[in-house]
Amino acid sequence: MLKEFREFALKGNMLDLAIGVIIGAAFGGLVTSLVQDIFTPILAVITGGTDFTNLYWQLKGEPQTTLAAAREAGATIAYGNFITLLINFILVAFILFMIVKSINRFRRKAETKPAPPPGPTKEEVLLTEIRDAIKQRPV
Repeated sequence: MLKEFREFALKGNMLDLAIGVIIGAAFGGLVTSLVQDIFTPILAVITGGTDFTNLYWQLKGEPQTTLAAAREAGATIAYGNFITLLINFILVAFILFMIVKSINRFRRKAETKPAPPPGPTKEEVLLTEIRDAIKQRPV
């Protein structure tokens, strides 16, 4: 049983998957930083510094000035956090789209190198020899 487990755990696909997960986690941190540290401040300037995370509708209880207090007072729809997460998702999806698009462009350039034309097959060589022999025969 131990031998079977070792064979399963050390299969090439399993190692590739583990490496992909580790790189994906590191890449996720990079993309998160790109969104939070670069694109979110730019978006804040465009929207006039609006902080969407504190936008809410208080459905029940006394009106409150903060989201945390409104949640304690009663039913509250915190739509601002949803807007923030939606914007982050759109930015991350767009950034990943641009990265994949550029990688695909580089792959296409590498794939478009024309392959050298294949040499004639044995049959073509034989037929060429027969044709040339027929042409050289006296009529």
